[in-house]
Amino acid sequence: MTKPARRHANVVHYTEVKPVELSKGKRFAMSDRVLGRATGARGIGCSLYEVPPGKTAFPNHYHCANEEALYVLEGTGTLHIGADQVAVGPGDYATFPVGPAHTHQLLNTGDGPLRYLCFSTLIPTEVVGYPHSKKIGAMSVNSTGEQMVRIVVRESSVADYYDGELE
Repeated sequence: MTKPARRHANVVHYTEVKPVELSKGKRFAMSDRVLGRATGARGIGCSLYEVPPGKTAFPNHYHCANEEALYVLEGTGTLHIGADQVAVGPGDYATFPVGPAHTHQLLNTGDGPLRYLCFSTLIPTEVVGYPHSKKIGAMSVNSTGEQMVRIVVRESSVADYYDGELE
């Protein structure tokens, strides 16, 4: 059977985007459909996430470059924003400005799947902080989303700028 042609390069139905599944340990699991990239987005990204009950998609984190937001479509969860915990459900929208004061993580606390849209600016070079595990991530992607740099290190592994450069 042949797949129908796309209606337009900038329009996609979520079922036309292959989900990327992730499961790590007991806490992390998700399905991710990267809608923005599928439509050629360059400034604003959008992904459709589905998280099973009792799971979360990502560790608690904050961004130094990209602002994020989410819109809950289905299910219920607890949204950690900074030191606060907020119950969220269908129709709720939240924004996460950059910086450590806006750490965020969404946990599915319901009995069914938690489905939400996550939006973000698409600044290609990003630094992400993970305060609970004391890690820093640095990453950069090109215009097609291909990773050029990705490194996650413990904060304690900091080296002097000139380390290994002298003589």
